[in-house]
Amino acid sequence: MAELMTIIESHLVAKGFDGRSRTGVDGTGYLSISVVALVEAAEELKRQPGVVLVGLWAAEAFGAPGFTLFYAFEQRGAPALFILEVRLPGNRGMSIASEFPVASYYQREVSDGFGIEFDGAFDRRRLFLHEVYPDGCHPLRKSFDGGKVVPARITPEREYAFREFGGEGIYQIPVGPVHAGIIEPGHFRFSVIGETIFNLETRHFWKHRGLEKLAEGREANAAVQLAECVSGDESAANACGLAMAIERVAGTVVPRRAWELRTAALELERIYSHLGDLAGMVVDVAYPTGAAPFFILREEILRWNAELTGSRFLKGFIVPGGVSRDIPMDFLEDLHEYAECFLSRFDAALDDIYNSAWVIDRLETTGIVKPELIAPLNLTGPVARASGARIDNRIDHPYGLYSELKPEIQTDEAGDVLGRFQVKAGEIEESLRLIRDAVNLEETGPVRAECRPGSGYAAAAVEAARGQNLHWVFFKNGRLDRWKARTASFSNWLAMEHAVIGNIVPDFPLINKSMNLSYAGNDL
Repeated sequence: MAELMTIIESHLVAKGFDGRSRTGVDGTGYLSISVVALVEAAEELKRQPGVVLVGLWAAEAFGAPGFTLFYAFEQRGAPALFILEVRLPGNRGMSIASEFPVASYYQREVSDGFGIEFDGAFDRRRLFLHEVYPDGCHPLRKSFDGGKVVPARITPEREYAFREFGGEGIYQIPVGPVHAGIIEPGHFRFSVIGETIFNLETRHFWKHRGLEKLAEGREANAAVQLAECVSGDESAANACGLAMAIERVAGTVVPRRAWELRTAALELERIYSHLGDLAGMVVDVAYPTGAAPFFILREEILRWNAELTGSRFLKGFIVPGGVSRDIPMDFLEDLHEYAECFLSRFDAALDDIYNSAWVIDRLETTGIVKPELIAPLNLTGPVARASGARIDNRIDHPYGLYSELKPEIQTDEAGDVLGRFQVKAGEIEESLRLIRDAVNLEETGPVRAECRPGSGYAAAAVEAARGQNLHWVFFKNGRLDRWKARTASFSNWLAMEHAVIGNIVPDFPLINKSMNLSYAGNDL
């Protein structure tokens, strides 16, 4: 990443711009530039091979009054992130969505939270602030007082402007935000000819809880507890990601035994998440009998979670400095024995699906995500790997024991529902292998080190079940001043809008389940 930073800094100097580079405590490269140099820097970054925008956020009073924008990039194959740090003279920035399309989504989020406008932006609609929030309400500003917010009167002019299409035979189907069962809220606006979808626009943030605002002023342990609430089925991943960022600020070295147990928790979370996805896909093609074995195995894994960590969803286990408790050796030995039984039953369940031609017919060629969308939209996880991308944060940016364990990446080329089914099935088996190899059954050791962050900032990224989750923290005197969380779902939801095009409306639930993106994890 140092090479990339040098290239961009040298290019800006040659163009007459100033830039100041430094390396953060976590190895992240930071390049401080002026707002007028941003587009030039973005254009040069776009020319570099494998560079992807993975995050954009703002902070207030980051070392000086006013707002600072942070543009986080990664270059495939480089172990560290590269962040452009842009201090704004006022509340106006520059759009880089022409160079990195996913930036449009991030810019809207920053505009809602801080009131920063982006010159050249082609989409200025609100994102997480729905119509009921009054004009001038920007909850991530330090001056925000939630007790004084008066809900706005919703007039037709304030309503969200969905894209409209005209023409003979074209009509729209609105779905949600309220859904049947226990599905979280989200709105889907289909534009359809007959039953064929030619456009989908999603609108989320019905579950926006203001988690980043709630984190302000918290100490490390309380902040990690909040991270577990980002998305219930990513509790371990988000706790680990935030804990890693905090540990980097504090200079904490996590004991090896703690990383063994963290790895087990992270992979158990991946297993039960993927099992639910496999079952859901099979249910959505009306084959509940075929789904039943996956549901049973998922419930068994949840019970193992509770037995090993005290929580079915692994909450309270990963903490700053390590884990909250050791796991007895006999429990771990029993888990190893169970893994063999699990695999035989899992393989039998897969054989049943693969030998059911009518099931495969529904999954194959349905909901294709084209590989050329992966980099511009920053797609990650099984959604990207099922379209041929060999990207995995455990390999590209290894943390903990993953550099030793060397996960075997699971990919497919088709990019359809069947491809995502097969990738997730392969990852379940690989996760079992990682747990077996990670946990030492011969000797134990300390499971937690002291972690007392003072002042500083750092980033960390983990590979959750859905893809890359990114966390950035800024501590002042031992308390969290700014936390930015970005789950894989935030950008992966953009893949949904493309995957459904050309498919029929009844296939949408199947495509949706094959990705199983998080509403809560997106909405924060």
